[in-house]
Amino acid sequence: MDFTFTEEQQAAAEAAKAVFADVPPDGGVPSPALGIEPVATDIDRELWQRLAKSDLIGIALAEEHGGGGQDEIAWCLVLREAARVLARVPLLETGAAALAIQAFGAPELRQRLLPEIAAGRLLVGVAPHGRTGHEPADEAVTAEPAPGGGWSLRGSQTGVSWASAMDLVLVPARGPEGTLLLLVDPRGAGVTLNRQVSTHGELAGELVFDGAVVEAGWQVGPVAADGSNWRAVRGLLIVGCAALCLGLGEAVVRMTSEYASKREQFGHPIATFQAVAMQSADRYIDLRSMEVTLWQAAWRIAAGGELTDRLPLDADLATAKIWSAEGVRAIASTAQHLHGGIGADLDYPLHRYHAWAKHLELFLGPAAAFEQELGDLLAVHQL
Repeated sequence: MDFTFTEEQQAAAEAAKAVFADVPPDGGVPSPALGIEPVATDIDRELWQRLAKSDLIGIALAEEHGGGGQDEIAWCLVLREAARVLARVPLLETGAAALAIQAFGAPELRQRLLPEIAAGRLLVGVAPHGRTGHEPADEAVTAEPAPGGGWSLRGSQTGVSWASAMDLVLVPARGPEGTLLLLVDPRGAGVTLNRQVSTHGELAGELVFDGAVVEAGWQVGPVAADGSNWRAVRGLLIVGCAALCLGLGEAVVRMTSEYASKREQFGHPIATFQAVAMQSADRYIDLRSMEVTLWQAAWRIAAGGELTDRLPLDADLATAKIWSAEGVRAIASTAQHLHGGIGADLDYPLHRYHAWAKHLELFLGPAAAFEQELGDLLAVHQL
């Protein structure tokens, strides 16, 4: 498989590197106190506007909607660069929501929202976790026809990243005839936004719906009896998360390599010790495995998903999530081990990378959940 990027995709990656070049890890915000308080109460708005001016927020949106006209691979390349500095911006959530609106939304909805998203003026999140974080998101909220039209929502969604900063949140809901995708105002009538703090110290939110009415114009595409609309959004979140894991992992491996080459014990850099070299080599193998499974899944999404004589796209997505979750966990843990006590020093950035790694590892579910999903697919296809 040739994973050579096109000139346009390489240009997107270079533009992202330029934007993030002077961004300190995690935006230089102070560290949280044992996860009780968030690192900040908002996203990095200044960085978000710089991304908009560089046409990177809507890199995968059509040019007619103010986007860059590229594909999901280019979007993942931008996410990879963002993760290297732990950029505090919702590129994953807003990007996935925007691509869903582009794929399923009515023409008037696309024309109204996508240029605003690409310009950085409209923040759109996604509710991906269900009520507990272990429940399918498209089963956590029910939608019933509202008397005046539209839909009335009941249920809840937990762990919605940066919910308080979002203008709209894309919520999957179970209707009488299938799955709907609805754009909901997190501060609207009938919606309670409960403050949460994520594993990595960022603000999140629980959205509780008690008869919240969503007008028909905010429905993204038709009802899908087979839930394919939400599976498409979930697939985007999976490859986007895998891209973040890869970028974070690369940054941590580089940080650990530099430290191990300078830290001396018994008169020699610890990088020269066989045990350190073997652990570092294992983590390099993790990175390469994370990379190949990510680009395989992203390529299939960009190519339209289903191809003949192959396992379904969901198998490649599950594989990418398994390798990214296990890989980023192992990379962060090994880095802490090789750094010793300095890895827990709040003045050294590794502890923030470790917290982000744990957040990404568990995003949408741990590796074990996707191993079960992959096993089911292999059983169905008798492989």
